[in-house]
Amino acid sequence: MITEIHMDAVASFKKATSLVTDKKINLIYGLNGTGKSTISRFLYDPSDPAFSSCKKVSAASIPVLVYNQNFIRDNFYVADRLKGIFSLSKENKIAERKIAEATKKQGELEQELQKKRTEKEIATQEFFQKGHQAIDKVWSIKQTYAGGDRVLEYCLEGLKGHKDKLFSYLVDIPKPASKPKKDVQKIRQEVEALQGDAQIQPRLAVLSFSAHGVEADPVLGKSILGNADTEVATLIEKLGNSDWVKQGLSYLPESVGDSNAQCPFCQETTISEKFIYRIKAYFDVTYERQLDELAQLLKSYRSGIDSLPALMSFTDHLFSQKCKDSITDKYRLLLDAFQSNARNIEAKLKSPKVPTTLSDTTGLIADFNSVIDQINSEIDEYNDRIKNRKSALENLRNEFWQEMRWQYDQTIASFDADQQAANQRFRGLDLEIENINADLDKVRGEIAEVQKQTVNTDQAVTAINAGLIDLGIDGFSIKKHSDNHYRVVRTGDSKDAFHSLSEGEKMMISFLYFCELCKGKASAEDTHAQRIVVIDDPISSLSHMFIFNVGQLIRSVFFRGDRFSQVIVLTHSLYFFYEMTDPNHERREKIQKLFRLSKPSTGSVIQEMKYEEIQNDYQAYWSVVNDQTQPPALIANCMRNIVEYFFNFVRKKDLSNVFQMPELRDAKFQAFCRYINRESHSLGQNIVDMKEFNYEAFKEGLKLVFEKTGYTDHYKAMSIC
Repeated sequence: MITEIHMDAVASFKKATSLVTDKKINLIYGLNGTGKSTISRFLYDPSDPAFSSCKKVSAASIPVLVYNQNFIRDNFYVADRLKGIFSLSKENKIAERKIAEATKKQGELEQELQKKRTEKEIATQEFFQKGHQAIDKVWSIKQTYAGGDRVLEYCLEGLKGHKDKLFSYLVDIPKPASKPKKDVQKIRQEVEALQGDAQIQPRLAVLSFSAHGVEADPVLGKSILGNADTEVATLIEKLGNSDWVKQGLSYLPESVGDSNAQCPFCQETTISEKFIYRIKAYFDVTYERQLDELAQLLKSYRSGIDSLPALMSFTDHLFSQKCKDSITDKYRLLLDAFQSNARNIEAKLKSPKVPTTLSDTTGLIADFNSVIDQINSEIDEYNDRIKNRKSALENLRNEFWQEMRWQYDQTIASFDADQQAANQRFRGLDLEIENINADLDKVRGEIAEVQKQTVNTDQAVTAINAGLIDLGIDGFSIKKHSDNHYRVVRTGDSKDAFHSLSEGEKMMISFLYFCELCKGKASAEDTHAQRIVVIDDPISSLSHMFIFNVGQLIRSVFFRGDRFSQVIVLTHSLYFFYEMTDPNHERREKIQKLFRLSKPSTGSVIQEMKYEEIQNDYQAYWSVVNDQTQPPALIANCMRNIVEYFFNFVRKKDLSNVFQMPELRDAKFQAFCRYINRESHSLGQNIVDMKEFNYEAFKEGLKLVFEKTGYTDHYKAMSIC
């Protein structure tokens, strides 16, 4: 059974439209030019390149037999002999039993085959659903990084328009052995730095300390003492107060003649020249030289501290921002160490006797410079990228996809597992299907072998000729031409007479031939038990006396026949369409589905139709005229049909003078009159350029025709129906 007919980009089907059905009998109504023949041609030869955008969805592999102009051409106009139709002989009972048994087996195998195909289809849909879920998850890459600031959008170039393509691209990337070093934020920053008017960045200066040698100077570890040969040396060294005495020197008077001078040590007026001499003699030239050396070390160390680069010279650089806190902490730690050492030197100057040791800042400087070196490495890499911007952006693009592959590994791994499981299941089902097909081929071969002994064409010839007689046609018949061929001949003549028949006669004999072909077999090897039948406008060239007969034939052969799993009938006649519909509501709902084909300016459209919507031909013409979206030629043609139908057949009026009325002589009605006037139509002058078509003018002209002939009420009733 065909469950869907999808039409697109062919003939009048300018955009996609579909017929969806689950019923055995499908009736399609449409005026001429709406696309009925296009549908039948597609079903007749789906492989035609013209139908590359069309498709049909079938629930099983069943032959589709189509009656349309292509069928008539291929079997009557092109072929000089009708192809034989094979029917089983009723004489060979044993063969019939064998065929019946084999056919039953064939049916069982076909059911099993369909079951396995359905199972595979379900498995395929399940896998596709899981695949779509994975694809949608990966599509979030595009949704996240395309648009917005667009910094990383170049990484998705060529992948933004197709979900499947982006997913396949990511799947094809091998998973990194370890987590990528750069995250998306880092990659974004580097891309931003490369885009626009990016410039070469200067390297950071490595920190160095000019007074680093002071920290290891030996004088700092010495105990600096005065002259041991002086009389006060023993006492000073015994008391260990040389630093205190040295500090007191600054308070000794310049002259001992000052009787009021007070001793800075005992607070008494006991100062004498001899005392001053002895004290100063203790602090000799060597002592002073060592103190000067200490003072010079302090000065040098302070100068080194003062010459250090400012902290901002390191932290204000573009590439230092991410390490700003670390640089600041290490710089302050180093500066604290320098200041502590300077204070220790100052303390040594105040107490020369006390040895001191300064902190070695080598490690702190190296630790600080390690951060600077790391930043300089990044600066060097960046500068290299600036010099080779194109390749640098490409490398960053690769790093972006490495990061994406790492982030979405769980999604891809889950998809791979689902795919492996599905492939294993498919292989099993394919093997089962292959085995069933092998069994079917064997059974079909058995049926074909037996049929070769039992088939004949005589029964088909007899049936077709009987059908012609039933229709009252006795001027020609079908005559057997050879074992497998026959031709159309006139009574008393053996020559091929098909080309001499009227269009109606051709239609009838071709349709009877089609009916027998559907009931019989196309060849002795034809083993199909079921088939689908498509019938395109079988009454297009028939007089009304044959329409009822054709309808009866379709109902008896196709609608009621178990051999046909589905029947599709297309017609332009609402009368015939109505005749084909089942009047029993419950039965109609169960087995029939109705469709309407229309062709607005946007292209042909297939729509499901309710039984209550069926109108007669005359009403159908009005429905087209009242729809301004219909093609101009169709509207004008329906107007002419309305005039001819109503006034000729209904009212028996002569309209020869109507188009001479003064009101219709207005220039805007000239195109209307030329197209609608029956007199000009009959003279073969009814040629109108549809560029002249003006809907409002044509509608107003039609209204005038009814008004001036006294049928205003009828016009009003029909123009709003």
